[in-house]
Amino acid sequence: MDASSVALYGQLKAAQPFFLLAGPNVIESEEHVLKMAKHIKNITTKLGLPLVFKSSFDKANRTSSKSFRGPGLEEGLKILEKVKATYDLPVVTDVHESHQCEAVGRVADIIQIPAFLCRQTDLLVAAAKTGKIINIKKGQFCAPSVMANSAEKIRLAGNQNVMVCERDDLIVDPRNFEWLREANCPVVADVTHALQQPAGRKLDGGGVASGGLRELIPCIARTSVAVGVDGIFMEVHDDPLNAPCDGPTQWPLRNLEELLEELIAIARVTKGKKPLKIDLTPF
Repeated sequence: MDASSVALYGQLKAAQPFFLLAGPNVIESEEHVLKMAKHIKNITTKLGLPLVFKSSFDKANRTSSKSFRGPGLEEGLKILEKVKATYDLPVVTDVHESHQCEAVGRVADIIQIPAFLCRQTDLLVAAAKTGKIINIKKGQFCAPSVMANSAEKIRLAGNQNVMVCERDDLIVDPRNFEWLREANCPVVADVTHALQQPAGRKLDGGGVASGGLRELIPCIARTSVAVGVDGIFMEVHDDPLNAPCDGPTQWPLRNLEELLEELIAIARVTKGKKPLKIDLTPF
């Protein structure tokens, strides 16, 4: 088991009031990613939130073949490695195929399994064997109970460092945050992809791309921390209207500190992490 991963996992599990996985949806350039990491770290350090920087080297699951995908595995990992070295930050990125896991595991502190791949046993096992923390996004087609099985696949491969993440499109059911606890691991809320509108935006020159309801991100985020999730996953951009990928569901960097301050205030007064004991004796 990777000692640094065990230590980070312990820190995230103990985070109060929650930890944050945040960054731009996809790596656009080294300059942009370093800028984003610097600003997000400054904000989270000020607020006392544990941060894991997120960005993808390849957006393989796109609505249109014309969509921007990123720099690819080799170049993307070099850039993420520079983020780690420059700002002393752990990083999270996603994999889509089993053969990517070994290389990604040499750089990433958390390997993320995309929602559409959350039941793919070979991918889960390959990710688990890196010894890194594994964050599994719940498929939109899955009941929350399925995630207990996905988490168990990671553990049976010899890795106890697993998290599960809710990211439903179209309808976000807060009950899922409670039911996901059955996986017996930290529960993360993806408050940005949760508001994606699949194939909801026409592209110039033909084709479609995902749209989104950015204005409702605070609504989902407030609900998530009130219920008592352990972590928040949020894609953030300094210029969302010109983001090459998933712009409509990226939260403006300009408004990040304001939103996080509110979420921290909610999380500190809620008792969502502790079940309310129900007394059914006659009154």
